[in-house]
Amino acid sequence: KVKELDRQVAMSVVGHPLDELRKKYAELLGVVDYLNDVQQDVIENVDEFRKAEEAPHVMGVPLPRSLIGPPAFRRYQVNVLADHSEAEGAPVVYEDNPTYNNLIGRIEHIAQMGALVTDFNLIKPGALHRANGGYLILDARQLLLQPYAWDGLKRALRSREVHIESLGQVLSLVSTVSLEPEPIPLDVKVVLIGERLLYYLLYQLDPDFGELFKVEVDFSEEMARSLENNLLYARLVGTLARKEDLHPFDQRAVARVIEHSVRLTGDAERLSVHLLGIADLLREADYWAGIASNDAVTADDVQRAIDAQIHRADRLRERVQEEIKQGTILIDTTGECVGQVNGLSVIALGNFAFGQPSRITARVRLGKGEVVDIEREVEL
Repeated sequence: KVKELDRQVAMSVVGHPLDELRKKYAELLGVVDYLNDVQQDVIENVDEFRKAEEAPHVMGVPLPRSLIGPPAFRRYQVNVLADHSEAEGAPVVYEDNPTYNNLIGRIEHIAQMGALVTDFNLIKPGALHRANGGYLILDARQLLLQPYAWDGLKRALRSREVHIESLGQVLSLVSTVSLEPEPIPLDVKVVLIGERLLYYLLYQLDPDFGELFKVEVDFSEEMARSLENNLLYARLVGTLARKEDLHPFDQRAVARVIEHSVRLTGDAERLSVHLLGIADLLREADYWAGIASNDAVTADDVQRAIDAQIHRADRLRERVQEEIKQGTILIDTTGECVGQVNGLSVIALGNFAFGQPSRITARVRLGKGEVVDIEREVEL
């Protein structure tokens, strides 16, 4: 009779607040079922809530509450993995550190009395959970550098489910009993960004790549040089200047930036759209404009920035020119000589390229009376 009385009292205390929650979430059957289970569990374990709030002792020393937490209430908490209640439209997530755990999620542990314990509150989401229903953007090179991250991503995309499990469980390195969360249905668009070589290698060497990533987009680093594109390039310079809080660029400065962009492509009819290099040039030109106390960046400031970039990178070019002056490398710049001609080879070192002159010599001998076609001999 005492136990039945306790159940009735617990029902009267718990029933009212849970009834309000049932009405609020009546359309979500899973939530209503969960609330029913909570109510039944509270009634069956009502003694847990009647005990005095005393901290457990180990060898006569009380344990701090921060280590053990309130177990009677902890099991009723809700662990929200992803919350898009304040988002507008589909989620777009960029993961800059695509490790296996950061993609798939992980199960954390708490050390208690020398042992590692866990519960469902310590399940942490990954990028796939946050991007579920939307888009996940990953750097292909960073993804491939992380151990098992590429295999974990492909497994999730093939099964259309996110199954949270540690690498120890995947590789069968540990046999410790742990949580096994239910897999979560996955509906996400994954966008890989990277160099062309990575795409070619993955398409050729990974049989799953072409099946999972069917849409490829190859962006060009150049665009046609025309009056319209020149105006667009000028607007780009202005946008970057405002974004970086730089001095304004006058017309001649913008024209000099466009000329430098053309030189970067090596084609008088093309413009470079490699924004990192252009943005660096604008920042350095802004610095020289500040040194000269100019209200706006001029063409001279842009030229000083270009000259400074060349000066920092042309050590090898200077050494080659010194050897030519000293006669170590024989290059004749005047007169004429039979069987000799001056050639020029372009050497690219990083972002800097320079020409190195070379002397090309030819030897002539008596042949067999046949006409030798150089293009045929070298199979051009």
